Amino acid sequence: MRRSLLGLVALAAALTGTLASCASTGGGSAAPGAELRVVTYNIRHGRGMDDSVDLARTARVLRALAPDVVGLQEVDHRVRRSGGVDQAAALGGMLGMAHAFGAFMEYQGGQYGLAILSRFPVVRATPVRLPDGNEPRVALVAELRLPDGRSVAVVNVHFDWVDDDGFRFAQARALTSVLDTLSLPYILLGDFNDLPGSRTLALFHQRAAELAKPSDDRFTFSSTSPAREIDFIFVSPADAWIAGAVRAITEPVASDHRPVLATVGLER
Repeated sequence: MRRSLLGLVALAAALTGTLASCASTGGGSAAPGAELRVVTYNIRHGRGMDDSVDLARTARVLRALAPDVVGLQEVDHRVRRSGGVDQAAALGGMLGMAHAFGAFMEYQGGQYGLAILSRFPVVRATPVRLPDGNEPRVALVAELRLPDGRSVAVVNVHFDWVDDDGFRFAQARALTSVLDTLSLPYILLGDFNDLPGSRTLALFHQRAAELAKPSDDRFTFSSTSPAREIDFIFVSPADAWIAGAVRAITEPVASDHRPVLATVGLER
């Protein structure tokens, strides 16, 4: 029998020893069954290709996409290099969204990790510790409450970046053991740091449906000269979701990745 998300949270808390920092102040007004606009974006702690840390610029990029749910990678929490700002809270405040943050590691007086933003209340959120690679890694799992009363899980990832895929594959395998316990429909998104056809991506294709980008515009890295597709959005179970349009957004300055926007809906 698959465990509930509540059971997952207990499992993850045991693995990590801490819950994610979380603010559940979001409130959505979408009608039941309406489309969700979902974004994944590696923001490089707000440091753009001009080498300037400008979180307001990051917020402007996201605001233009009018997202309901955002998975952010490379997020700082009170780190010196980005001015000691709680970036998840700051972006949530600028966009009017709830936020949750999961830390990979301590860094420059603060923490470095990833975040989820939501227009809907965050019921609970937890980081799930993954095997270490070149750096420590977690996945961030959040339960969101939709306006029609249903709940969905959002799972945000940022796998290891080194050339050898051994770290990524180990992290992906650890995450699949958690995904297999979920009883809620879920959205899996993030910077997978691996390519279509890789054994890492194959693990998720066995469990979820990829929201595929147009074949002629699918590259997400780098933002200035896109040549690799490493940022993805999946949904599971496939028959619980209605897939809409997916696209990588042209934005060459705010980060070294392009954001990816998808529209999805839950079956009624």
